[in-house]
Amino acid sequence: MPEFIPGLQLSEAFYREAIAPILDTAFPGLTYAAALIGSGSDVLGYDTERSTDHGWGPRCWLFLPDADDETYRTAIDETLRARLPHTFRDYPTRFSRGAEGVLLPDSPVQHYVLIASLPRFFVQHLGFDPTGKIPVVDWLVCPQQALLEVTCGAVFHDGFGALTMARQRLTYYPDNIWRTLLAAQWQRISQEEAFVGRCSEVGDELGSAVVAARLVREIMRLCFLMEWQYAPYSKWLGTAFSRLTCGPALVPVLCDALHAATWQECERLLSVAYETVARMHNALGITAPLDPRTGHYHGRPFKEQDGRPFTVIHAERFANAIRETIADAMLRAVASYTGGVDQWVDSTDVTTHPERSQRLKQLYGDPG
Repeated sequence: MPEFIPGLQLSEAFYREAIAPILDTAFPGLTYAAALIGSGSDVLGYDTERSTDHGWGPRCWLFLPDADDETYRTAIDETLRARLPHTFRDYPTRFSRGAEGVLLPDSPVQHYVLIASLPRFFVQHLGFDPTGKIPVVDWLVCPQQALLEVTCGAVFHDGFGALTMARQRLTYYPDNIWRTLLAAQWQRISQEEAFVGRCSEVGDELGSAVVAARLVREIMRLCFLMEWQYAPYSKWLGTAFSRLTCGPALVPVLCDALHAATWQECERLLSVAYETVARMHNALGITAPLDPRTGHYHGRPFKEQDGRPFTVIHAERFANAIRETIADAMLRAVASYTGGVDQWVDSTDVTTHPERSQRLKQLYGDPG
């Protein structure tokens, strides 16, 4: 095995040393953009040697203006097939499609330089074209993972500026969308925050543990929103969370909550996390400050003798307060309860297929 080189680093060198010289010679004056964006752990910077067994290698996207796409795409593809080296930095540059379309190395069949017009790429990857106006509902039905994949990675060359401009527009949610997702995320916590203790009270320790794990995930995803970061899907959620500003403080608390010996200890640790994110909310300054203390469920907030003996943050307080700051009527009335698609759809067979998630626009009153 060759020495491991992170995919972004390898692919940039591949573009500059192998691809660009061929394009400059065979297609002088061609306007294009080159980047490593889209799917892949290398795009997010999380790849390791383990990643090299499939779908990984010296690779690149080439984006052409709409007017040049049909004219040059086939010619560029054939030229690269003929002229690219078979290896680069000791890694193969030729691939074939194995089971389920996974790209496998060591085949003369095709290189890993993908060519498309920029709008076509974005529609296939996001479900919409960000080079034009982005409708509100398109933000809602596009998973955060997909937005992360097109805003991470690296642009190696942008001859017409459209790729850089589109990535800037997608850097993060517009303010009203962001507030909507924040409200929905607090709403999700409110739906289950009392059940760690309630499940254990009836002897359901497994159910209690499942609820605790779900609440940990919801707290983590809330933190991404409060730090204006797209959350990755489950494989990289913990890795990315540990790199947030709040990560060093919350990672040990949330880990301990998941390993707690009793529901009371789990609940105590979750309360530490709740109060931390409540203070983070107040620091945002988007609502009047809310009391960050926890209290008993079904009781008056912060009155220890009231209600059931399950400690909660009363997360609906935060959801309701944020909801009142949302200007758009549809967002306030519908989306601030349901949230974006990956706040209520958990199937990767939906969230990784834009043509499927686009069908969910009807939930938000858009016939699609």
